[in-house]
Amino acid sequence: MIFHPFHIVNRSPWPLISSFVTLIFVFRLIQIIHNNDFLIIKLRFILTLLCIFQWWRDILREAVFLGYHTLIVKRGLKWGIMLFIVSEIIFFFSFFWSYFYARLAPDISLGVVWPPKNINNFNPYHIPLLNTAILLASGVTVTWAHHNILTKNYSERLTGLLLTCVLGLYFRILQGFEYLEASFSITDRIFGAAFFLLTGFHGLHVIIGTTFLRVCAYRIFLGHFRKSHHFGFEAAAWYWHFVDVVWLFLYTFVYWWIY
Repeated sequence: MIFHPFHIVNRSPWPLISSFVTLIFVFRLIQIIHNNDFLIIKLRFILTLLCIFQWWRDILREAVFLGYHTLIVKRGLKWGIMLFIVSEIIFFFSFFWSYFYARLAPDISLGVVWPPKNINNFNPYHIPLLNTAILLASGVTVTWAHHNILTKNYSERLTGLLLTCVLGLYFRILQGFEYLEASFSITDRIFGAAFFLLTGFHGLHVIIGTTFLRVCAYRIFLGHFRKSHHFGFEAAAWYWHFVDVVWLFLYTFVYWWIY
């Protein structure tokens, strides 16, 4: 194969396989609502993780060992992750749109009030405020890790990234406690549906972002990142900052605004 600066790599079966596995995984999630069959969904989830692992392994080989990720390729990857984040913004925008529609003009079925009667919202100065501080601190630690990579401070870059992962895990634990203490559920009219969809999908993105950062931490341990070659970490940091900004909107409009 002749070396070239463009992103023309060997054929890979993983995009097609991962698409089919993910589609089946979503169908099984829908079926869980009706039959509570968690065994199959666990197997599908493990199969999805295996496909992702194989796909990422091939990409790491292309980037680190084969030298295929040239400046032109990295430019294309940057545009790709930026467009992906834009699609995520549109995803959350759709949920916020429905939330504001119900919040600004409550229907008569809700008693023309928001939140609806007999629903006690969370105190924004308890767990939600603590989670806000945690995510803001995680944004600082991931930026610190990035700064250490740029300044070649290799002894502290892993520390900052591991702290970010711990803070992300702590956020999810507190959010789990919050769900257990909730006085309403996802079936409690549009308020419950909007609350759990917004906060639940954000929590899912925190899990994805934490996984992304854990992979970067492992790559730092292996010595894959350098000052001039660390886009994998940059992509993870951009995604994590996006998660932070979404939470600020959630805290402001879903917790604090209606308290």
